[in-house]
Amino acid sequence: MADIDNKDQAEMDPADMEDVEEVEEEETGEDENSKARQLTVQMMQNPQILAALQERLDGLNGSPSGYMESLPKVVKRRVNALKNLQVKCAHIEAKFYEEVHELERKYAALYQPLFDKRSDIVKAAYEPTDEECEWKADEEEELTDEMKEKAKLEEEKKDEEKEDPKGIPEFWLTVFKNVDLLSDMLQEHDEPILKHLQDIKVKFSDPGQPMSFTLEFHFEANDFFTNTVLTKTYKMRSEPDETDPFSFDGPEIMCCTGCTIEWTKGKNVTLKTIKKKQKHKGRGTVRTVTKTVPNDSFFNFFTPPEVPESGELDEDSEAVLAADFEIGHFIRERIVPRAVLYFTGEAIEDDDDDYDEEGEEADDEEGEEEADEENDPDYDPKKDAAPPAECKQQ
Repeated sequence: MADIDNKDQAEMDPADMEDVEEVEEEETGEDENSKARQLTVQMMQNPQILAALQERLDGLNGSPSGYMESLPKVVKRRVNALKNLQVKCAHIEAKFYEEVHELERKYAALYQPLFDKRSDIVKAAYEPTDEECEWKADEEEELTDEMKEKAKLEEEKKDEEKEDPKGIPEFWLTVFKNVDLLSDMLQEHDEPILKHLQDIKVKFSDPGQPMSFTLEFHFEANDFFTNTVLTKTYKMRSEPDETDPFSFDGPEIMCCTGCTIEWTKGKNVTLKTIKKKQKHKGRGTVRTVTKTVPNDSFFNFFTPPEVPESGELDEDSEAVLAADFEIGHFIRERIVPRAVLYFTGEAIEDDDDDYDEEGEEADDEEGEEEADEENDPDYDPKKDAAPPAECKQQ
């Protein structure tokens, strides 16, 4: 992502660059500490930004300069002691993430009654009171009482002209269509089914069980399948690898399992029937063959590639699983907790701001590359020390 942003900036017209610089200068008057904290929170909540950041950090590890090999044996011995301390740090970090998972599970129970009420409102099982519906939008702040009354009468008139809708129609379908990561998975034939989606819930593994979480998609009765709940479970690992403990960087999703969808006959949108004409090589006769082949659909999400015991996957399967893990994480971390804001589009604007910030950070990438050697643990500053100006040969 950062490379793309730099390329785009390199192709910008100089006049445009001047505009960018002017905007950045105007923004420097803001509270920089507050902006830094806000950016950190946004980055930690966005898996795409975290992935881009991790990729950039991975790139900071340059090739060894040979400095370590040149150290005396007694110094290398002490470095080994530091490595052993680092392994112990990794195990403590693993315990930290286990406790974070327990906190998530604890607070999920506190959030759930609010999410259940949200679901009841969406599916018309509960009608909120006037007090619960009171919301002061920003644009209403400066309206006079007369203007507010007029707007209220106009809204009531419009409501009388329309049929009385139940709950909030197409709530989750609208959420999915508003989020690029999810809308890319949607096909036209998926939309009539997702209109029946009533809720998405996150369930965490029980205490003492291996770390995992399950996404539950709750559907009302429909003509497409008989399931009332479709599930997707993600199993995670939060412990250092004994063969490579220094690679530990927090919990990682190891595999995921879907569920079997009990499709009504003729309604399976994950398959399609095609007809192909085949010509006999000898007789020259032509016949039509009907074949059932996989079809693009959001509901393929519930049949991810299986990870073999060896753990080895082909490139296509690895790409599918990587995207699947990202989507599952995003639904858990962003969609379920903030569904109404994705429905209204307000959270999408926040996400756009995240990418703007990422682009601004990319401006400094060239300068960061110059400091790569200084971040190399094997870097020997003495080897790169420039001679004094008066000693340079002409």
